[in-house]
Amino acid sequence: MAADSLVPLATATDLKAGQFADLVRDYSTSALDELMIEATRQCEGIAGRRLAPFTAVQESHRAQGIDPDEYADAGSMPMDMQGTLGTSYANALGAGDQVRHVWLNEYAPRYPELWNYANLGVTILRSYGGSQTVTVASLLGPEADSGHVWFGLGTFLPVGSWIRVTYDGGYSTVPADLGRACKLIAASDVLGEIDPAGTQFGHDRGVLSAQAEAILCKYQPT
Repeated sequence: MAADSLVPLATATDLKAGQFADLVRDYSTSALDELMIEATRQCEGIAGRRLAPFTAVQESHRAQGIDPDEYADAGSMPMDMQGTLGTSYANALGAGDQVRHVWLNEYAPRYPELWNYANLGVTILRSYGGSQTVTVASLLGPEADSGHVWFGLGTFLPVGSWIRVTYDGGYSTVPADLGRACKLIAASDVLGEIDPAGTQFGHDRGVLSAQAEAILCKYQPT
């Protein structure tokens, strides 16, 4: 089985730089690196979403619903040449019945300016039959603060189709409070191994976990 590998929210060096250094003084370098990976995954579990940078996440969404207000009376609006051609193509396809939006599961709940998306790939498996790989040039997004992806006018995407998405993302710069939460979770895990009763180092494992959860609850889905 392949080992879990990621860029942790806080590193072993971060943990050893503060008062928790004494807790991990007997840990090997590899064990401490693994501890920070485990703590990062626990943070993501509490938050209910991915936080650390990730690659090639795969999602599938069912195309449903359209905005009934979109492009009503659009024929009377001035458009450039590309918009005119897109409208003509959309009308030929019956685009009024097409879905134009999808929202990715993973996005920045806070500090979207620190979040990064890359390598977006979208494939449509149409409810009418057939499939299409959508070019990135015909998409707007994804938006870091919502995960919203907007399909260009004229995309043949009937309601009920499956939208398969692959993308990279995550916090390219880790918010400071997430780094703190990761260290708190790591320290709590260490105490669970070497001092579960909380008598040797004077740290209360429950207090550490509660502090981490107080931070991570702000990153939970709303």
